[in-house]
Amino acid sequence: MDALYAKTSNECSRLITKRYSTSFSMGIRLFNKRFRMPIYGIYGFVRFADEIVDTFHEKDKKYLLDKFRKDTFEAIEQGISLNPVLQSFQEVVNEYNIDHELIDAFLESMAMDLEKVEYIRSNYDKYIYGSAEVVGLMCLKVFCNNDEESYDRLKDDARALGSAFQKINFLRDIKSDYHERGRVYFPNVDYDHFTEDQKSIIEKDIQADFDAGLRGIRNLPKGSKFGVYLAYIYYVNLFNKISSVPIEQVKEHRIRVRNRKKVYLLAKSAVKLRLNLI
Repeated sequence: MDALYAKTSNECSRLITKRYSTSFSMGIRLFNKRFRMPIYGIYGFVRFADEIVDTFHEKDKKYLLDKFRKDTFEAIEQGISLNPVLQSFQEVVNEYNIDHELIDAFLESMAMDLEKVEYIRSNYDKYIYGSAEVVGLMCLKVFCNNDEESYDRLKDDARALGSAFQKINFLRDIKSDYHERGRVYFPNVDYDHFTEDQKSIIEKDIQADFDAGLRGIRNLPKGSKFGVYLAYIYYVNLFNKISSVPIEQVKEHRIRVRNRKKVYLLAKSAVKLRLNLI
């Protein structure tokens, strides 16, 4: 493989991460250097798949997603792609032995977004597994660096953390998901009659995921803990802001954590990790 081509492809995935998510970019920069490019490679892949189903409204989304799936597995099999995002991703998949089932589950959840789905518990759990939990598992494969014993020990907690992040995203984006895409992900929830009791149940579910996720973070391999912990702290703060306001306010305004607060959280997290206080 030409080193310049591989480096350029990786840089494309890094640029995509920086353009689309300041929060995740900040977290990735805190990883040990050996983890950064592989995580950029994973993010670039999942970001572009998500873009297909969320934003390309004037295009044939099903065709694009089907082609993206075909091109993905062809890149993995051949060990090369002229799509720099898939080139970067296939390197990660092949180097860290990422299970193809994880990739399939992710793309299946993306395909669910092409249809108007009424969510019940079973397909809600399936969607969260494919859209979020498997992404955490892909990253965990990188962090464990082919140590299957560590991966097996940490995978349930990694799934829980990804689940918490996704459910918070659902709450944060509930207005745009409903009005722009016709989606309400929470099972048996009517957007126009979303009650405080339903919000409370969802929040208890998220808190349980967070508890498991933090346990996993404490046991992550050296060099990966700080970045994941920062993402956790950011989402905990977002969760606390959402929990503190009524559902009608969540439906009116997209709740955010300000950039200056993110910088503060970064500094505070660094101190806690240095003092081994997590």
